[in-house]
Amino acid sequence: MDALRAIGVVARALDSISNIEFRDLDLTRGQYLYLVRIVEQPGIIQEQLVNQLKVDRATVARSVAKLCQQGLVVKQPDPNNAKASLLFPTAAGKKAYAPIHRENQYSLKRALDGMTEDEVATLTRLLNQMTQNIDEDWQLVKSGGKRHY
Repeated sequence: MDALRAIGVVARALDSISNIEFRDLDLTRGQYLYLVRIVEQPGIIQEQLVNQLKVDRATVARSVAKLCQQGLVVKQPDPNNAKASLLFPTAAGKKAYAPIHRENQYSLKRALDGMTEDEVATLTRLLNQMTQNIDEDWQLVKSGGKRHY
């Protein structure tokens, strides 16, 4: 199996597990990803979520609106940018984050099981390089450009 397929299998499996395990938090598919970023980076703006998660603006807007409706996140005006809102977790959002964070730590430990510290460091370095490489194409395509195969 090539690297991209293996990464896809791991990502889909963990996403599926999380969607099942977080049902009791009443978080729909993938919303926990947004909540985690907002809790870990209070004051983040939606455009930063777009870039960090590599999703379109409409998807982020819908997910953030749902999190606000559920009382997990609040928007506050950005004093430096009238078009942007700063996103902050509520007490309920922070409480919902705790089991998500525990699951993430468990999944990471499970995924890295049997690897040495050096192997984990190498894997992390290589995945960060892949992310950086793909980000260039994502930015290009997102802004209307075409990749040349």
